[in-house]
Amino acid sequence: MNTYRSYYPRPLLKRDSFFSLCGKWKLNGSDIEVPFPPESDLSGYKGPLKKLNYEKTFSLPEGFVKENEKVILHFGAVDQFCDVCLNDQFLFHHEGGYLPFSVDITKYLKEENSLKVKATDELDLFFPYGKQSAKPSGMWYTPVSGIWQSVWIESYDQNGIDDLRIETSDQELKLLIDSKSTSFKVSFAGFEKTFDEHEITIKVEDPHLWSTEDPYLYDLKIETENDTVTSYFALRKIEVRQIGDHKRLFLNGEPIFLQGLLDQGYFKDGIFLPEDVTAYEKDVVSIKELGYNFLRKHIKVEMEAFYYDCDKHGILVMQDMVNSGPYRFFRDTVLPTIGLTKIKCPIEHQKRYDFFLKHAKETIEHLKSHPCIIGYTIYNEGWGQQAASRTYDELKKLDPERLFDSTSGWFFDDHSDFDSYHIYFRNKVLKGKDRLLFLSECGGFIRQMEENPKKAWGYGKADSEEALSDMILEMHEKMIIPSIENGLVGYVFTQISDVEGEVNGLFTYDRTQCKVNKEKIRKANQRLADLYRNKCSGAS
Repeated sequence: MNTYRSYYPRPLLKRDSFFSLCGKWKLNGSDIEVPFPPESDLSGYKGPLKKLNYEKTFSLPEGFVKENEKVILHFGAVDQFCDVCLNDQFLFHHEGGYLPFSVDITKYLKEENSLKVKATDELDLFFPYGKQSAKPSGMWYTPVSGIWQSVWIESYDQNGIDDLRIETSDQELKLLIDSKSTSFKVSFAGFEKTFDEHEITIKVEDPHLWSTEDPYLYDLKIETENDTVTSYFALRKIEVRQIGDHKRLFLNGEPIFLQGLLDQGYFKDGIFLPEDVTAYEKDVVSIKELGYNFLRKHIKVEMEAFYYDCDKHGILVMQDMVNSGPYRFFRDTVLPTIGLTKIKCPIEHQKRYDFFLKHAKETIEHLKSHPCIIGYTIYNEGWGQQAASRTYDELKKLDPERLFDSTSGWFFDDHSDFDSYHIYFRNKVLKGKDRLLFLSECGGFIRQMEENPKKAWGYGKADSEEALSDMILEMHEKMIIPSIENGLVGYVFTQISDVEGEVNGLFTYDRTQCKVNKEKIRKANQRLADLYRNKCSGAS
């Protein structure tokens, strides 16, 4: 069963009106199961992929649209370009394959409707493309095209709530509401009040704070004269403090060590999507059981179900921006590997830079209401990197309370909240300077457990559960623990699961087998958390 048909795709702005268009479509005349990308097994599609002509016929339920209501068609993501037509009327052109968009279809609706989406994906490197490659191998994976997130319809009053943005600290809730209505009634636990403005700040008495151990979410309800939506929020504060000679991270006034995994968001049968939407929650629960509290969402923007599950279960997230531009093996990998990491990266392609910056800003606006997100990665290992300090300054203005890793891995620039390193092949003790010290990628040890037609790829090799667990613990002893002494605030181990030929996950690609000793890894992570906490308190 396609569970995307019944899942409401926008947990931060829910209303009763919801009509899913997921399910059977026609693509180039053949059947396809939407929202799975056509390259995936779950889509059931076997036809050509260059030019994608989607078609769907639908009728809205009787009474779905009431008087004075508008009808909005939503797309979660379509890669890379698309044109949308309804009943032979052109509606919209969209560029970029990772962010949602919507269009008002009210005046074009009929009793029976013909929806057409023409998508093209040439893997144009001008646009954000992430880990997709026309020749997948190693750290490059099968590309996706066309529709790969939910398609759905809602109806609500012309003066209803079009957008809701939530900003919180450890005691205050701030709501920014986009609506033509002038009066609002806001309610949540122990609070109910009517307002007559679109920007509302509320002081929460005796706040129940959100943390990784206690991820408390307040249910939120907003009513206008003509509309009602539900949402949620959390109160928490991430901050940087100077403790002794080093900057340290704190959550709600308590030391927090980022014990993380790289999360590429790939799934064996669905590529960009799991078969069942509940798979996101299973991933989150699985990593918490291993003692991890943090995910680096790597060069991909997920459907909102992922971020909701992190909000719900108390997993901190650093969201990568999706890179564009060419990857240059010699400059971006060979030179940094031998220690040449001080290359400057000015703007080489102004139009590509402008689109990247626009896409990054839209990513922040799309996700900033999720309490799980504590920071963003702007550039990864120099891929497409241009004017990192200028980009940091532009993006920091949009979300000043969160942290920004401007240059993850190398090619550091002047402006960043982190000194961010990628260390594979060896264990190296890091030393903090004037910024937060962050090991943003490490590990990547191979333990191959599934038959795989592609060459196994990763760093280092283990042939058993105990061997892999011991390699991780050795990394803790020789690199993580000594670096905590020198200011390290977190690390990101590569990675949650295997991805195609890259077999360095803690879980197999299908998530059916854990490759490490769970109890040993959990205890090792608890030890790191205790050491960090003691270091912060002992030096204060």
